[in-house]
Amino acid sequence: MRHHRPLNPVRPAALAVALTTSLLLTGCGADVAPRAADKAAAGSHYPVTVDNCGQRKQFDKAPQRVVTNDVGITEIMFALGLADRMAGFVMPEDKGDLSSVPWKDGYQKAKWLSKKTINKELVLDARADLVFAGWNYGFNEGEGFTPAALAKVGVDSYLLSESCRNGRGTARGVMPPLDALYTDLRNLGKVFDVEERAEALVAKFRKQVADAEARALKGKDRPRVFLYDGGEDKPFTSGLYAAPHDIITRAGGDHVMKDLKDSWATVGWETVVARDPEVIVINNYGDTSAEQKRKFLTSYPPLANVSAVKNDRIVVLDYAELVESPRNPAAIASLADDLRGFAAR
Repeated sequence: MRHHRPLNPVRPAALAVALTTSLLLTGCGADVAPRAADKAAAGSHYPVTVDNCGQRKQFDKAPQRVVTNDVGITEIMFALGLADRMAGFVMPEDKGDLSSVPWKDGYQKAKWLSKKTINKELVLDARADLVFAGWNYGFNEGEGFTPAALAKVGVDSYLLSESCRNGRGTARGVMPPLDALYTDLRNLGKVFDVEERAEALVAKFRKQVADAEARALKGKDRPRVFLYDGGEDKPFTSGLYAAPHDIITRAGGDHVMKDLKDSWATVGWETVVARDPEVIVINNYGDTSAEQKRKFLTSYPPLANVSAVKNDRIVVLDYAELVESPRNPAAIASLADDLRGFAAR
């Protein structure tokens, strides 16, 4: 049984003063701010609106059953402490050791829904109210799995900012990669009412990056760096808008594909040879191991005279460090140390 305190009697004179004051304020057009307790009771944080890939999206309440696709996207949710808001995640098994990451508890709490491709049936079976994925990070017109298709069955979507289409066909990327990470952290902080946690993460990551930049190589000492994702006939690499650009640049390297106005794309080996990278970073994931990729690079005749190959300056970073994720700042620090180590040889 609920107990209520008896109401305090209000004297007529006091009531008259209160009513007069209220009328005077109203007549002057003044806004009387509601008390914090009243605002909280009304759930006044919502609705909230965020800008996601150029689209204004309104949320009337925090999503409760989110399905994420891929490791970086999933770990953004974990870093924000939102594992309990997830119906689960979709991720292949080739994403490295997940037991030692800072957000390993999230992997223990959230359900691994599939190790294959995300699709509409999986999302509906999970009773999802939001899918957090991206173009080529789950969403794909060829498979018919798009935000528009989900909207038709009553499921909302949030797009990874690294994957935003930029108006040049299917080219992706509309902002610097670290800005994309910070944007998603802040947007999701607002959507899930954990803004303080989001701002604390952004501040922590900014400091981590600034500390790495302070000790990074500068000026003419900066080596030319190429990111090798895979491919033998033609290499798949990162452009201006993928996470490796900021990772390489802030770690003290000169990203040789910085003029490629896309996130991830295929180029020609002749371009790589002409730009003569002094360091190659291998993206470690997939059926082809990092060691197999290294063996290809060091045995492929057209690359024999490329500086990175001649001097054996090849670095390996995990996939989760090289796509938009909370691991990006640590990757910058790690690569900064590697580049300084090469320079000291």
